[in-house]
Amino acid sequence: MKFFVEINVMPLKALLDPQGKAVSQSMKNIGFNEISNVRIGKHITLEIESESKEKALERINQACNRILSNPIMEGYEYILREA
Repeated sequence: MKFFVEINVMPLKALLDPQGKAVSQSMKNIGFNEISNVRIGKHITLEIESESKEKALERINQACNRILSNPIMEGYEYILREA
């Protein structure tokens, strides 16, 4: 079975996000005063071939924990759908 996966990796809420803070300040500087608390992350899409949805979920979690995110500083969420 083939699955499509969309993964969002974001800095943990308890940690500072210097890139998000810089963008948030830039927004104010150019007149977007109503925008605040910008957080910058990564959006990753991929396809995975697996014999079951459960095994695909297991492999996606492994990939997220080992290479796609830094579990010390980032959290992730994903949506998996059958191709």
